Amino acid sequence: MAEVQGPVHVEAEVVATKRIGGYRHLTLTAPGVPERFRAGNFVAVTVEGHVARRALWVHRVRASSSFGPTLDVVVESRGAGTAWLAAQPVGTRLALTGPLGRPFALPKDAVSCLLVGEGYAAAPLFPLAERLRERGCGVSLVVSAPDEARLLAALEARRSARSVTVITADGSVGQRGTVADHVDDLLRRSDADVVYAAGPTAVLRAAAGAAERAGAWSQVAVEVPTPCGTGLCHGCPLPVVGEDGVDRVVRACADGPVVRGDRVRWGAV
Repeated sequence: MAEVQGPVHVEAEVVATKRIGGYRHLTLTAPGVPERFRAGNFVAVTVEGHVARRALWVHRVRASSSFGPTLDVVVESRGAGTAWLAAQPVGTRLALTGPLGRPFALPKDAVSCLLVGEGYAAAPLFPLAERLRERGCGVSLVVSAPDEARLLAALEARRSARSVTVITADGSVGQRGTVADHVDDLLRRSDADVVYAAGPTAVLRAAAGAAERAGAWSQVAVEVPTPCGTGLCHGCPLPVVGEDGVDRVVRACADGPVVRGDRVRWGAV
């Protein structure tokens, strides 16, 4: 059977909602989206009273005997739009487009992989870890956050990887500090051939830099505002260096969100 590809625009429905720590987890039915999803894709949701849509990372896709395939997204209330989304009850219907963007590329061989994520933006690393394990890859996972409340799924992480490191800026759980403080040592200890990262720019830059110093290959899922999510508005510029060595600006939502870490011009982000 041919692989189902391409985004679809559908009416999604909230079938479950749960507050966990600093985040709201929404489970959605969205016909056709789970079947097309690959780790690193995102979805764009229309928010009442706002022109720009909200891009949401997909944390999990799963089968449900009650609803069929569903997808879980993680929402942090950072403004009026995300606060509105987080407040929606079960039964709410949302206009949703997805899956969108370029997903993570998977290694052809069974290699050692280090996955580094911070906050809610670590969400795409969980389905990625599942795909990597299916290919026989060794997975080491780093989850970080400013504090314990904003750690994403630390317990779930232990079921997704052979080793898990937790980092909080305030030291409330795990190691104290930032990803930049620890990533070189973590990469050395994991002996990873590939580094995947998802989170704020500082985390992505630190992970990509550590990979380059160690001679490893890196991919990062960039976290920038994506007003349309489809590339039409050009409102999510990402400065990169092309394969030919020429500086370019690409669209994070369409040419990303996953890009090679060594291609991003971090000083210009």
